[in-house]
Amino acid sequence: MKKVQLLNKIAKAGLDLFDTSKYSVRADIDNPDGILVRSADLLKMEFSNELKAIARAGAGVNNIPVQRCTEQGIVVFNTPGANANGVKELTIASLLLASRDIVGGIKWINEQTGKAGIDKSVEKEKSRFAGSEIEGKTLGVIGLGAIGGMVANAARNLGMDVIGYDPYITVDAAWGLSRSIKRASGYDEIYKNSDYITLHAPATEETKGMFCEAAFAKMKTGVRIINLSRSDLINNRDMLKALQSKKVACYVTDFPTDDMVGVEGVIAIPHLGASTNESEDNCALLAVQELIEYLENGNIKNSVNYPDASMPHVGDSRICVLHKNIPNILSQISAAISAEKINIENMLNRSKKEYAYTIVEIIGDIPKITLDTLYNIDGIIRINIY
Repeated sequence: MKKVQLLNKIAKAGLDLFDTSKYSVRADIDNPDGILVRSADLLKMEFSNELKAIARAGAGVNNIPVQRCTEQGIVVFNTPGANANGVKELTIASLLLASRDIVGGIKWINEQTGKAGIDKSVEKEKSRFAGSEIEGKTLGVIGLGAIGGMVANAARNLGMDVIGYDPYITVDAAWGLSRSIKRASGYDEIYKNSDYITLHAPATEETKGMFCEAAFAKMKTGVRIINLSRSDLINNRDMLKALQSKKVACYVTDFPTDDMVGVEGVIAIPHLGASTNESEDNCALLAVQELIEYLENGNIKNSVNYPDASMPHVGDSRICVLHKNIPNILSQISAAISAEKINIENMLNRSKKEYAYTIVEIIGDIPKITLDTLYNIDGIIRINIY
């Protein structure tokens, strides 16, 4: 029986996919074959040799030691796009919150509790909370993946002029964009032309702290910024200065920090981007599907550290090899298997930067000597048999 450890609450829709005759799925489990996680911090967690995969019910994997997992032959999955609609809808709500002082107006109303004549007070005070409409304004979208692309299209349908930039946009993502979305040549074009900027980029060495004093200097005075992506994209010290000088009129963030709470011009949301029933179900379903497919067949889809690789399991046995992407290793794998007169029924090899994955379908059983030979090949990280 395969063992899966739950490190967070996972939606029942996903957990119901596990066949209880084949899987034990619990929080208190030792030496799991797989881990299901949302936000739990795994960065200092020690992993047993039995652990084959970690599936994160969400897109970001900042809480997982991805490089260490890669070196140990542990495949890390995420669920790109599963929560995209939920985040898109909150981004649209954030555009409106940034444009009109809805939050301030509601707060003022609640402060009138127990006072008479609220209807007259409203007419007198409502001008304090007036704002602007988003139609006709320019929205800059940084990151045009599953979420950013949906935001760009939705904003265009609301009458906004939309420009977007993503240096790593995929062909599929580009096909999904409305033809009326203008492609910016770089971040500076976004900064220069946008009335609103929304971030939908991962936190990488390139993007961490990208919204800093130098970036703000290139933006329009009174720009409104929405960050439902990653806290690390913003240099908080420089953002506070930009808010104080009114360079930034409003900053909507889904990642409250101690220095941002209660600051004028900041609308802090308690990390609600994917907090919808639908998003939680979608993320759970996809994470569990990925984990089951890997644990049962060795097929990989939506891994952040190893390449996507899948094919039907039609042979008697399947050898799945996680290895370095170095010259001649594929021929050595084939030679090791053929040396014992084993017939290779089918074979698939995929690479992702410095690492690669090879699936070999064979007829018959796998002799121990073959596995010993494979493990002695330089660059082999791990071998799983199905």
